[in-house]
Amino acid sequence: MPEMPDPTRRRLLQALLLLPTAALWGAPALAQEPRLPSVPVTLHGEAGPLRLRAEVARSLAERGRGLMEREHLPPDAGMLFLYERTQPSRNGFWMYRTRIPLDIAFIDETGRILEIQRMEPCMAEAARDCPVTRPGAAYRAALEVNAGYFEEKGVRPGDCVSWPGDGGECRRAGMAADG
Repeated sequence: MPEMPDPTRRRLLQALLLLPTAALWGAPALAQEPRLPSVPVTLHGEAGPLRLRAEVARSLAERGRGLMEREHLPPDAGMLFLYERTQPSRNGFWMYRTRIPLDIAFIDETGRILEIQRMEPCMAEAARDCPVTRPGAAYRAALEVNAGYFEEKGVRPGDCVSWPGDGGECRRAGMAADG
């Protein structure tokens, strides 16, 4: 009598059999589902604390994918790009295969917004044909939201951004002011 595969091996074999059909599902359908964990983000400025939810991109692959192929971003949502080390200003962001216009806030190591820029979709065939958005100074994080969000909410350079575990100075200052 043939030996039955263990449950783990059986699941692996089933997954391998389904692999060819995965391509039929289509990347755009899968792209609509958030794939990254999200955290609450608070913007501290003259308008008071504003809260949104942001998916967190920490790895090189996650940051490289960003919001590609998304058709929609909820009004109070975004993507937070986190780095282990401060990034030089020559490192920027592109909108390759990104379908929605976005604003980006470049954030320093204390949580202060250095600058905000608008980015337009780029559906070029090759990534090298898309413009790169670079800040004028080194940054430690970046926050992408729907285009116009920062202006609509009165968020400006110099305002602070905090999220769980950020360790930034503005979180403490913002908590005292919000207290």
